[in-house]
Amino acid sequence: MPRIRRALISVSDKRGLVDFARALKGMNVAIISTGGTAAALREAGIGVQSVADVTGFPEILSGRVKTLHPRIHGGLLAVPGNAEHDRQTAELGIEPIDMVVVNLYPFERAVASPGVTLDEALEQIDIGGPSMLRSASKNFQHKAVIVNPDRYAAVAAEMAASGGCVAEETCAALAREVFRHTARYDAAIADYLERGAHPAPGLPAELRITAGRELELRYGENPHQRGALYGGFTAIFHKLHGKELSFNNIVDIAAAAQLVAEFDEPACAIVKHTNPCGVGLGETPASAYQKAVATDRTSAFGGIVAFNRPLDMESAALVNEIFTEVILAPGVPAGVLDFLRKKKDRRIIDVRADLHARREADIRSVPGGYLLQDADAGAQEEFRPVSRRGPTAEETRALRFAWLVCKHVKSNAIVFAAADRTLGVGAGQMSRVESVRLAALKARQAGLDLAGSAVASDAYFPFADGLEEAVRAGAAAAIEPGGSVRDAEVIAAADTHGVALVFTGTRHFRH
Repeated sequence: MPRIRRALISVSDKRGLVDFARALKGMNVAIISTGGTAAALREAGIGVQSVADVTGFPEILSGRVKTLHPRIHGGLLAVPGNAEHDRQTAELGIEPIDMVVVNLYPFERAVASPGVTLDEALEQIDIGGPSMLRSASKNFQHKAVIVNPDRYAAVAAEMAASGGCVAEETCAALAREVFRHTARYDAAIADYLERGAHPAPGLPAELRITAGRELELRYGENPHQRGALYGGFTAIFHKLHGKELSFNNIVDIAAAAQLVAEFDEPACAIVKHTNPCGVGLGETPASAYQKAVATDRTSAFGGIVAFNRPLDMESAALVNEIFTEVILAPGVPAGVLDFLRKKKDRRIIDVRADLHARREADIRSVPGGYLLQDADAGAQEEFRPVSRRGPTAEETRALRFAWLVCKHVKSNAIVFAAADRTLGVGAGQMSRVESVRLAALKARQAGLDLAGSAVASDAYFPFADGLEEAVRAGAAAAIEPGGSVRDAEVIAAADTHGVALVFTGTRHFRH
């Protein structure tokens, strides 16, 4: 158990600094410090020794060089009891430093600020801090190193209970936290430089994923799988009420929120297993919900309900009529929240980001590696009528609505729709014509009439049979990417049946 006699403290985040330094002083720990940290401690009446007094060398280059010195790193890297290390440090007058308390310049916060320049960003790249953290962490069997202010109280309590010592197990845990932290810090710098003033072309040459664990989940997709949530999900999707989120809840919440973010007018989407059961637009969230739930009331049971407007009491009362796992909206007023809290397990989520503007890259694991792709934000899509009859104004609205929804349905994807609501959704079938039949079947089960409807297909109809099946179900207009070697056959079928057919030139597979 390393006995802490001498500590070096240099922090940007000064939370808890003074209390921890006082606790160290109370255990007769000598403190070395730099710049603003030393000033803050002295102002609080805590005596410190400056780094310049230890090194015998002043801070230079506007503070860029101050701790990069053998008297600092020798004091951190020397192994107690190693005869050669003991001899060299004694000859050179290097005293051991038993504890390092360092957190780094706030690079990520700085580059997130609007209008930050490259020079300003570069000044926030910490050099001495990571070097000290790594030196002390490499020597964790003999040194304690703290990068997170939330650890101060526990370390101080352990020292107080053990005569100023810190257990090797604690030092090992602290060192692991340091290397995770510095890895993330370096990744943030590399990411900024790749997309900053001199961005690298194309996708990154190296995929870096550094995300802290936010939540331990009860299990993963199934009870026999372990699961955890990493990153900043809960800052965007803030749970106001209900039992803990499950792995499947989190995946469905993301799918539902991204779908409703597609629309400018009030919209509601009900999602089950990432597929929409129904989507509606309305003058109010309540009217949008009524249209969405009418598409497939059976599947909506136990689903995820997402709004793109703050939740009002009328909408909440309607949603409350059936069992719902999660309700999410960008704002839940106190009175509405109190009403919904009457069902204690149902999760209520406040969406705290503009997901239409926030397009995350898509990363998936495969055996031996990862796949990375841009978010499917849509290309410069066409809206090109290819049939003899072009779509009417109402059909155009329905086609555009169906096309946006179709992008969020598992392939092969088919969506029948009116201008403001889904009528039937066929998802995930191995044959596109079977997706058409399934979507038509769902519409019939819901008692919805497909006569005059619009139909969207996420990829081209490879044969005319898919379009003909949709026409038999009642579709009067269709939208698809085009690009098949049999496009002429599909167009001819549309003309035979008097159907308006539109090509977009863009496919939206969703696997």
